[in-house]
Amino acid sequence: MSPVELFARGRLADLDAAALERLLDRAPHDDPGLAASVAAILADVRERGDLALLEMAERFDRVRLDEIEVPREAWAEAVAELDPTVKAALERAATNVRRFHAAQIPSEVSLEVEPDVRITRAWTPLARVGVYAPGGRAAYPSSVLMGVVPAKAAGVPEVFVCSPPGPSGRPPREVLAACAIAGADRLFSLGGAGAVAALAFGTESVPRVDAVVGPGNRWVTEAKRQVAGELVIDSPAGPSEVLVLADDESDARRAALEMMAQAEHDPDAACVLVTTSEAVASAVELALAAELATAPRAEICAQAFAIQGAILIAHDMDEAIDFVNRYAPEHLSVMTANALSDARRVTTAGTTFVGAAASVAFGDYLTGANHVLPTAGRARSFSGLSTLNYLRSYTIQEIGARGADAMAADVAALAYAEGLPAHAAAATARRRSQ
Repeated sequence: MSPVELFARGRLADLDAAALERLLDRAPHDDPGLAASVAAILADVRERGDLALLEMAERFDRVRLDEIEVPREAWAEAVAELDPTVKAALERAATNVRRFHAAQIPSEVSLEVEPDVRITRAWTPLARVGVYAPGGRAAYPSSVLMGVVPAKAAGVPEVFVCSPPGPSGRPPREVLAACAIAGADRLFSLGGAGAVAALAFGTESVPRVDAVVGPGNRWVTEAKRQVAGELVIDSPAGPSEVLVLADDESDARRAALEMMAQAEHDPDAACVLVTTSEAVASAVELALAAELATAPRAEICAQAFAIQGAILIAHDMDEAIDFVNRYAPEHLSVMTANALSDARRVTTAGTTFVGAAASVAFGDYLTGANHVLPTAGRARSFSGLSTLNYLRSYTIQEIGARGADAMAADVAALAYAEGLPAHAAAATARRRSQ
């Protein structure tokens, strides 16, 4: 059995500065060529609309599209042809996602900050959103659910999906079925930066939306970054990540399987084990080698381990958790004896799975939590996709005569201090003595 090639293996304290920096700095570095290429695609779609999209389908997806939009009849056919067990699983997942995300809708807040001065913060759904469901190496109907169902739970009237076309000119059958099960309104056979451009700017076939959400490759991520000033986007979501936190009581094979599960997504996936036990570290390494020997996607996994895989040994749990907080993984799997208390000490993970039974795979598909999460350490700043991404808040300010009279003098003083006399006049005109 061949040993596993890892980017890093050893004690945390012995990592050199360059290796540590590479583990922590996983965000794609600025690529002027990529940024320029994406900007050109955005500009082309903005200028030429559908014609540009059709040409891009031939160029990037190697398919000639007869139509950009997938008709609803095709969705219904896809549902009818779907394996009944897959259909039942998608429906169960949609139910759980809907229940959890509906519960996240914020309540209206109304407060009388002073007598006769009441401020209310209210929430309203966006009118129209676009969900990107990636394609390429696999079909991702689960990503359709994660994008569409929360939007519908939030009350968004129109939810559109874009997903890359396959050889047939349409996304995979599972994606079409997921659109029907999730309650999407329209589906377009579009992928990459062109899809983001179509949603952001609108074309003859694709209406402009108010938000674009969903994971994608570096072209999609860069396109979302560039259109962020035009509309709302969710967090930048790149290649999958998992960090497994283990101690001397952790199950080595389960830890290895968590790493394999994320590694099989993409050669750029980041998979790390941090443990306080040398024995567990060695056992996980052996388990990885055994799994790779028979895994159908072994080549992809092996590349991921070589590029961003690591098995690291911490002196104690304090050192381990400090590293986890600095690493800020997309997925954190805590398999320690004190899993819940250890998990609570980590504040930077996109989502955390507590205990040996809590595989990340459950959250990827069925628990109801969202699997669209910040990657590359961005969990320090961003949250995962939630109902809040589909809502906007606004304030209502009720000021009666008594409240206006009480505030006028102070408002005038501040306005004069800022050199804005008309502001002062507008306020003092509301005084009762005027």
